Amino acid sequence: MLTAFARAFRTPDLRKKLLFTLSIVVVYRLGAHVPVPGIDYTVVNACIKETKGNNSLFGLVNMFSGGALLQLTIFALGIMPYITASIILQLLTVVIPRLEALKKEGQAGTTKITQYTRYLTVALAVLQGTGLVATARSGSLFSGCNNAGSIVPNQSIFTTITMVTTMTAGTVVIMWLGELVTDKGIGNGMSILMFVSIAAGFPGSLWAIKVSGKIAGGWVEFLAVLAVGLAMVGLVVFVEQAQRRIPVQYAKRMIGRRSYGGTSTYIPLKVNQAGVIPVIFASSLLYIPALIVQFSGSTAGWAQWISRNFTKGDHPVYMAAYFLLIVFFAFFYVAISFNPEEVADNMKKYGGFIPGIRAGRPTAEYLSYVLNRITWPGALYLGLIALVPTVAIAIFNGSNGNFPLGGTSILIIVGVGLETVKQIESQLQQRNYEGFLR
Repeated sequence: MLTAFARAFRTPDLRKKLLFTLSIVVVYRLGAHVPVPGIDYTVVNACIKETKGNNSLFGLVNMFSGGALLQLTIFALGIMPYITASIILQLLTVVIPRLEALKKEGQAGTTKITQYTRYLTVALAVLQGTGLVATARSGSLFSGCNNAGSIVPNQSIFTTITMVTTMTAGTVVIMWLGELVTDKGIGNGMSILMFVSIAAGFPGSLWAIKVSGKIAGGWVEFLAVLAVGLAMVGLVVFVEQAQRRIPVQYAKRMIGRRSYGGTSTYIPLKVNQAGVIPVIFASSLLYIPALIVQFSGSTAGWAQWISRNFTKGDHPVYMAAYFLLIVFFAFFYVAISFNPEEVADNMKKYGGFIPGIRAGRPTAEYLSYVLNRITWPGALYLGLIALVPTVAIAIFNGSNGNFPLGGTSILIIVGVGLETVKQIESQLQQRNYEGFLR
């Protein structure tokens, strides 16, 4: 990987793309430290120090924003509205015929769906920004801070509108920066910004584990967390690269004096076909009960049961629900994102077939059978990766605010890293290809 980056910097046009990507990353990180107008930043810093940045309810969004959420900066919402909008549009494509037709139109349809994603991102940013400002005004953003209620000194309507508008504009700027990286830089812009947001919190979280450790000045805990992280990265790389290759043979056809077809290829079915989406779905769904209890202020029996079992991630009930939801959403997302019947019809249309399997419905049934078989290990792998940090939280410090190696963060960082390196290597091969005449 380091060799690929070194060769890329020696190539002029690739060097420009890498430097452009780095400049966008710098701008993005600078925006994550500019506070929103209308807040008392000294109170925010005091609350972060008092609570040590621990907030289980907003932990996922805070991770995707690179810590900007709890600091109430202009990029507080981060990339999360765009991710949510993309997932919603992808799900709606299956149930709305108009969106499905746009998806099949090629580049023009994809451009239209991208435009719808932008509009939905702005709407979600307004909604999430309003909720964040209301949470900050009520003092619920830092539940363990005594001065949390004075974060927003002036609670007038104008101040609230200004704060929501600023956060929404910040999300639009992030979306624009991501598209700039995609067009003029290296890799997928949104993925790169997500990678940077997650990686930005690693050094501070690792050092916090060392400071809070009790064995040999915290170095034993620090090295143990690093070992667990390296083992998780190795497992994620192994599984993310694993795939089942289904051979496909195309019949030979004679058109005039030329023969077409007769080639063999394969359909790559990844073991983790769903990616990180099931973990995000499960994490978001488990936040809902705790949010309901927090905003309702109820002291009934059901509210106390939710507070005991779903507020902290180290409870066995929470872990079991988390694992089962991940497995469920893995199968659900694979079912809506990969259509065996459509693949079988396309193969039949172009004269392709799987050796030993009849074209048409038998091919679709075979693909569905194989997909279900390989989804099981992928779903169990996602559940284990997501639970390892939760167990480590309970062992080391009992707080999910200082443990950086979450399942979602590891999956995203490794996935984006692998994809970016692949793109760099492919562009290097295009520019340094040695033909058979050399």
